[in-house]
Amino acid sequence: MPRWIPDDPETELALLTEIGLANAEELFSDVPRRIRLGRMGVGPGREEIDVVRTVDKILSRNRPYTGFANFLGGRISPRFVPAAVDSILLRSEFYTSYTPYQPEASQGMLQALFEFQSLWVELTGLDAANASLYDGATAAGEAMLLSRRIHEGDRFLIPASLPWEEKSVLANYAVGTGARIEELPFDDRTGRIDLEQTKTAVAKGGVFGILVDVPNGFGHVDETLLDLKSAIGTVPLTVVADPLALSVLSAPGDWGADIVVGEGQGFGASPSFGGPLLGLFACRREHLRFSPGRIVGATRDAEGRRAFTLTLQTREQHIRRSRATSNICTNQSLLALAFVVYATTVGPKGLAALERSLSEKARTLASALGTIDGLRAPRFDAPYLHEFAVGVTRGTAKGFLDRLRRKKILGGHPLADPRPGRGDGGPELFLTAATEFVGEKEIAKFAKTARTALAHVPGAA
Repeated sequence: MPRWIPDDPETELALLTEIGLANAEELFSDVPRRIRLGRMGVGPGREEIDVVRTVDKILSRNRPYTGFANFLGGRISPRFVPAAVDSILLRSEFYTSYTPYQPEASQGMLQALFEFQSLWVELTGLDAANASLYDGATAAGEAMLLSRRIHEGDRFLIPASLPWEEKSVLANYAVGTGARIEELPFDDRTGRIDLEQTKTAVAKGGVFGILVDVPNGFGHVDETLLDLKSAIGTVPLTVVADPLALSVLSAPGDWGADIVVGEGQGFGASPSFGGPLLGLFACRREHLRFSPGRIVGATRDAEGRRAFTLTLQTREQHIRRSRATSNICTNQSLLALAFVVYATTVGPKGLAALERSLSEKARTLASALGTIDGLRAPRFDAPYLHEFAVGVTRGTAKGFLDRLRRKKILGGHPLADPRPGRGDGGPELFLTAATEFVGEKEIAKFAKTARTALAHVPGAA
């Protein structure tokens, strides 16, 4: 295959003239200058070795999270990945075919995806799972669309405490469907949703689905969710669940969930600027044909041997567009394999032990932060596992975390929606977490630095 040869100036000008532009700058006029990357300072016409040296110098300005005391929580989890995971992933029979979507995909890859599905089914307590989606947020969007297909209505209820990023993705999924997303308020003391208010919202009619999360956006376990299904009746219930939390909590399917989705990055993959991620999706058997993506099934071949096949492929490339359930054209097969290898390597007892260990660290962290004037840790009076919300009563959460970061501490991330006009006037909160990479020394440093960072900040009015 020949190398790409860029257009010469005359050809470029002819192309721009054809679309009514004078120069390339006009082509990007809608992109604000403050977010443009520019030419990176490399310059034209340099030898390859000089370019490599220059780029390496630029890259050396990056500050990887491994160089910080890391307390970042949320759906993206910094977690230790055993060497066995990458060792198996990099085997050529997996690595060269990590996105197979043809029916003739290898039996080995199909079996790996089948085991992945089986593992998510076991954790969720539901009947069937698909072969993965792009990430946890889009899996929630697909769950909303599935709810719409199996129940009439135009209203979809979500907790006000749901992370703003997921609210944004759900809003994008709702465009063009006629669906309206409505938020359920949370109790200011506990952070829980109110069952009575939820019943009232459902009683108004038109609700085709409800989505909740475990742990919730504040890191807490909302015990009222155990009674939610009985309160909403036939309305489909979607639960966004943390796979590690499910190693110690009861399966959502056991307390009424119809669909369970989640983010699987923490099982076998490191966080890397927000991606790549792994969407988890499971549902009850009766909803299987309306679910998105692809499903691997087990069968017998002509000689009676166990075999695997792509049982359902409900994407628009395989069936009539009007009958397709989504435009998901592939899946995260390599990360799904990582999920399986990680879970198998650590084992069910190991996963539960890890969650308990992190939960103990989180309580040590909460005790240390809770003594600091200007912080309220945890902010809500409710059970939590390895992460929790902290209230900032002196200054802003963002300002506080910025001061910590300058001292090489990633204390967490603000919970306010940063988009213009979205997060103003709400409580100053940030989510913090205990991770495998911090211990008593790092927790003590966090507390000491936090106390200093707040010492000269005026108190709340």
